[in-house]
Amino acid sequence: MKVSEYFGENVFNGAVMRQRLPRNIFSEVNNVIQNGGQISMATADVVAKALMEWATERGATHYTHWFQPLTGVTAEKHDSFLSPPDADGRSILNLTGKQLIMGEPDASSFPSGGLRATHYARGYTAWDVTSPAFVKEMSCGTILCIPTVFVSYTGEALDNKTPLLRSMDAISTHALRILRLFGNTEAKKVLPSVGAEQEYFLIDREKYLNRRDLIYTGRTLFGAPAPKGQELEDQYFGSIRERVGEFMAALNVELWKMGITATTQHNEVAPGQFESAPIYCTCNVAVDQNQMTMEAMKRIATRQGLVCLLHEKPFQGVNGSGKHNNWSLATDTNENLLDPGKTPNDNLQFLLVLSCIIKAVDRHADLLRMSTACAGNDHRLGADEAPPAVISIFLGEQLEDVVNQIVANGTAADCVAVEQLDTGVSTMPLINKDATDRNRTSPFAFAGNKFEFRMVGSSDSIATANTVMNTIFAEAFCEAADVLERSEDFRNDVNRLIAENFREHNRVIFNGNGYSEEWKQEAARRGLPNLPSMVSTVPTLTTDKAVQMFEKFGVYTRVELESRSEVLYENYAKIILIEAKTMLHMAGKHYIPAVVRYSSRLADSVCKVRNALAAADTSVQEGLLVDVGKRLVAADAARKELEEEVGIVNAMENVSEMAHRCRDSVVKAMKALREPIDALELLVDKSIWPVPTYGDLMFEL
Repeated sequence: MKVSEYFGENVFNGAVMRQRLPRNIFSEVNNVIQNGGQISMATADVVAKALMEWATERGATHYTHWFQPLTGVTAEKHDSFLSPPDADGRSILNLTGKQLIMGEPDASSFPSGGLRATHYARGYTAWDVTSPAFVKEMSCGTILCIPTVFVSYTGEALDNKTPLLRSMDAISTHALRILRLFGNTEAKKVLPSVGAEQEYFLIDREKYLNRRDLIYTGRTLFGAPAPKGQELEDQYFGSIRERVGEFMAALNVELWKMGITATTQHNEVAPGQFESAPIYCTCNVAVDQNQMTMEAMKRIATRQGLVCLLHEKPFQGVNGSGKHNNWSLATDTNENLLDPGKTPNDNLQFLLVLSCIIKAVDRHADLLRMSTACAGNDHRLGADEAPPAVISIFLGEQLEDVVNQIVANGTAADCVAVEQLDTGVSTMPLINKDATDRNRTSPFAFAGNKFEFRMVGSSDSIATANTVMNTIFAEAFCEAADVLERSEDFRNDVNRLIAENFREHNRVIFNGNGYSEEWKQEAARRGLPNLPSMVSTVPTLTTDKAVQMFEKFGVYTRVELESRSEVLYENYAKIILIEAKTMLHMAGKHYIPAVVRYSSRLADSVCKVRNALAAADTSVQEGLLVDVGKRLVAADAARKELEEEVGIVNAMENVSEMAHRCRDSVVKAMKALREPIDALELLVDKSIWPVPTYGDLMFEL
């Protein structure tokens, strides 16, 4: 069957609504989707009936309000379509408008950061009409999923979607003000669009089940490097192995059925690492679809005897995983505000938008860094595999030249011409070069008509990153519009404002190697913030600067920001403690007993050889025994030290203090335990070693 014949068949999209809803009902729903507002309860009843009939035709027996709490993953409670039986004991299938529009899941067990007392359970889910419902085919049946927001009894956002939708309203409002200044009266709204490239690892499920660290934490807490890693660079874009190809084919079919335009698939840099990437779509739909993609990856991998690892650093010593958040801004009439055109130096609207974005990134670099913070990402950011923890912008040669001219002269007289590339092969055509090369070391890189925000972790929701971007850019657009709407000489004033923004904020522009030590030193000289860990980013949420901005644009209240700070600290501490306790379990129950057995075998060998031949040379066995013994002693001492640190943190009550102690002491103790055990892995007989090694996990697919 052609992809076009089943693409989107599991999505209640606009085409399906147009077909199944009465014309006046479809018109009302579509008007709300396009322009905002609320549908009537009578309309909701009609939509609910059509939605249920469509879903049950696809085998659905239950529906769920599908929401995104502050856990970073999705949540769902399944209710069947059955209605109460009548007097004859018969039940019919039913979904009412009220059930479609609103639900009431128990909110007491989700993270709230103190927004509510745990003995108060009421929370509300409300239908996000702008994100289409879909059916999900699961082992427990086919489930109708209705994307919703999740708020508390008193109205605070308990999820990631509510602030995201608020931020989309904010950027649309103030980007429209900019467009009106340039004479655009047709556009009714401006939509941020996103495409999220998703990296992941695949490993064999049987091997996974023999690694408690992978089961409990999603990453290996112990493991010596395999003899071969990514040194030969032969994995990247290499031929896809059969088993992996079967997984990718099954994944594509499921994603396409759910209307997700997965287009790119390839081997990534590290052994066992891969990538899937979609075409961009509206920001909140892209967030939903990325969550759907991660869920589908895990589900399909399990069906095929595999496990999909989405942790940012499953294996030490090889590249970890992230996702590149490609962000752009376009009108409902399909004008891309980030398209520079052939002569960007003459494109005043583009230059104003660009200058506002540069201003926003410089002013709120700390918030951007925070928006990608999670415990797993601490292992990636700043290493020579991912963007540094310092936020900078890559513009490329052409735009950097334009910016430099404007900084120096107030305007740009010309721009670097786009060239053609001659390969030197007589049968090959000339290649039209892009205006700029790609800089993979930049956290925030301009890529033709979009910005690629490369810092988001592979396991993390992209909602927070996009919420922050939308809001900080809305603020910059608002400030520009406030100035220019009062202008009596628009062209002069817009040129002046563009130059002012570039001059005051060009310190954040950097086109060089972000991995280099020289850049870290240069960034410090420029005064750019360097927040190396998740814990160090949390205070940026509740600065006066951040609170004033988020409250001004109605994205977060101070209380919501304070609650998220608590959630971040608590989540970090919990993750590190789980990892530490897993290490203690594995060291005490697996590694140390295995090494003791191996030591006994060595000692037996020495005794038996000497008994057989008194003059025999047992120096090899004795040397190994001494070597193993030293590392065994070191491992046990480190185990006790880690156990003590875990006890100290467990006795604490303040989540901030717990998080800081975990970062400063527990992580250090975990590293001290890992070192001798990883060294022992290279000494102990493989038949005795209790878990699959890196070579087993990454290369045996």
